[in-house]
Amino acid sequence: MKHYTTEQLRNICLVGHGGAGKSSFLEAALYGSGAIDRMGRVDEGNTVSDHDPEEVKRAISISTSLGPCEWQGHKVNFIDTPGYFDFVGEVKGALRIADAALVFACAVSGVEVGTEKVWSFAGDNKLPRAFFINKMDRENANFDRVVEQLKQTFGTSVAPLQIPIGAEAKFAGVVDLLTQKAYYYSENGKKVEEKPIPADLADKVETYRAALLEAIAETDDDLLMKFLEGEALTDEEVMKGAKVGILTGKLAPIFCGSSLKNIGIRSFLDAVVSCFPSPAEQGAQTGMGLKSGVEEQRASSVNAPFSAFVFKTMADPYVGKLSLFRVYSGVFKSDSVAFNAKKESQERIGQLFIVRGKFQEAASELVAGDIGAVAKLQATGTGDTLCDKDNPIRYQGITFPNPVMSLAVEPKSKGDEEKIGSSFTRLQEEDPTFSVRRDTETRQMIISGMGDLHLEVIVSRIAKKFGVEVVLSLPRVPYREAIRGNTRIEGKHKKQSGGKGQFGHVWIEMGPTEPGVGFEFVDKVFGGSVPRNFIPAVEKGIREVLEDGVLAGYPVVDTRVTLVDGSSHPVDSSEMAFKIAGSLAFKKGFMMCRPILLEPIMNVDVSVPDDYMGDIIGDLNKKRGRILGMEPTGDLQMVKAQAPLAELFKYATDLRSMTQGRASFAMTHSHYEEVPSMVAEPIIAAAARKDEE
Repeated sequence: MKHYTTEQLRNICLVGHGGAGKSSFLEAALYGSGAIDRMGRVDEGNTVSDHDPEEVKRAISISTSLGPCEWQGHKVNFIDTPGYFDFVGEVKGALRIADAALVFACAVSGVEVGTEKVWSFAGDNKLPRAFFINKMDRENANFDRVVEQLKQTFGTSVAPLQIPIGAEAKFAGVVDLLTQKAYYYSENGKKVEEKPIPADLADKVETYRAALLEAIAETDDDLLMKFLEGEALTDEEVMKGAKVGILTGKLAPIFCGSSLKNIGIRSFLDAVVSCFPSPAEQGAQTGMGLKSGVEEQRASSVNAPFSAFVFKTMADPYVGKLSLFRVYSGVFKSDSVAFNAKKESQERIGQLFIVRGKFQEAASELVAGDIGAVAKLQATGTGDTLCDKDNPIRYQGITFPNPVMSLAVEPKSKGDEEKIGSSFTRLQEEDPTFSVRRDTETRQMIISGMGDLHLEVIVSRIAKKFGVEVVLSLPRVPYREAIRGNTRIEGKHKKQSGGKGQFGHVWIEMGPTEPGVGFEFVDKVFGGSVPRNFIPAVEKGIREVLEDGVLAGYPVVDTRVTLVDGSSHPVDSSEMAFKIAGSLAFKKGFMMCRPILLEPIMNVDVSVPDDYMGDIIGDLNKKRGRILGMEPTGDLQMVKAQAPLAELFKYATDLRSMTQGRASFAMTHSHYEEVPSMVAEPIIAAAARKDEE
């Protein structure tokens, strides 16, 4: 294994809308740098980064994948991420440990919702950002149009650092606006020739270079003064200004190329080495010192105490649990001991690895700034900090989005009921945006994730990994039953069949309580008509009915029962007899008190662009929702509403479809309300049919 210094490292996260060509770009970069000897294709299922069976089957990225390569004596760690919204947790984890984000845009499609989202995510992590306009060889590719879209969407910091030579089938190479040289690609990108800038591009080069120089000048007051006074910037000033601009976020350079034809990739790698920041240049990492109790700075240097951050956990078929990490300071060594600052426990470290796709190469040590993996850690999970026990520090974890969609799951085979729970729990360790729980009320296992595709992939994975096949369905709504009327009703249980019989007799009064009270049992028996020792049995009989309901099999709430009278037999009366009498009285009385079904109402907050407001409000109205108000939040509108849970199980999918993924929502429980009769009737009828079966 070759050793690199911290200054020789570059960590770049590949992000963008689904289908923008990130995985193909990584494949081209690995091939062009000599890390692999054959370029795979996503549609053929043989790329380095998309190696999971589900990725091969669907021809999309599902998990974060590492792709290190060497270029000009530097190690470039590419972190390839999925573009589909269902796997946004992977993007969040990858950006957490990167030093820069390369945002992909298609030369045909231009700026898409995923482009905007990942730009924002990278900004949240205060990362330098650059763009790569991909697929310049495609029909209808238009570099100038996409550049204008990028500028309009992301501001004046956006400026091309490269422009294409030709387009569509005639796309042949790129012009570097810093060096003012043209690079022509041939032999599948392996051969690059430096030539004079084509005459027909001279005016365009001059225009774009002027815009680039202005953007670079604005990164430094002295450069800006010189630029405004009409003095020419030296090559050294231009290169230094570009590097400072990228590091500070004042410049978001645009590169271009074709991943499939491997054009422009080598030119981008040149820029990575010359213009993108190393971990040392990104500065110190802030964490909580466990001994000092205050925030501390940990320099990205081999001379600082060791610390590393685990950003992903995965199950490898050969080595078992694999933890992907970034070393933030010091040196991480194989066969050592590390301290988990989050769990406050020791971890024995075995062999360290450098990971490229599904392949692992043993590493004796990794220095500050590098990215690697270690197998079989006992207590460590995603978001944990590993460090030197004598200098403990805990870094901020990863903020993952909450699941937005839930489905009920049950095994196809009864024998897999126990196996299913452990299978989902193991996948939960790998994916923090996935959760599984047992709903004690509905007696269903509920899995939650970021959308249909996410949960579909989860189910496919447990079938392949653990041999468990399941059936998905919408979760049962946790309805409640209540009453609106009052009554007085008798319950009598009498049985005589020779010998000692059974006798219990009660009179109860029933009525509703205030919402939220639950159930009240009141004893108003006088004169011993119901013996004192049997009164708890009456209450117990009623409470057992409450659990399974009377109307449709749902728990009864907000009901008061008063025991007012009854009678007993000196020989035949018993606790069981009075328990049965109480339950009989309650069941009869409940149906006489205008019973109703209650449903959970949710608070729904939808963040949405103005253009989609009408669609969102109309859809919420169709879902029996109520609009409570609207308020601006930055560039978006926040729609505050309430709607029944029964209408919202697929809302994540509906919202994504209506807004092309530009809106988001949060949902919390508010209260219970009466279900409209036309909605309640089929629910009650279905429960009756089930009882008959």
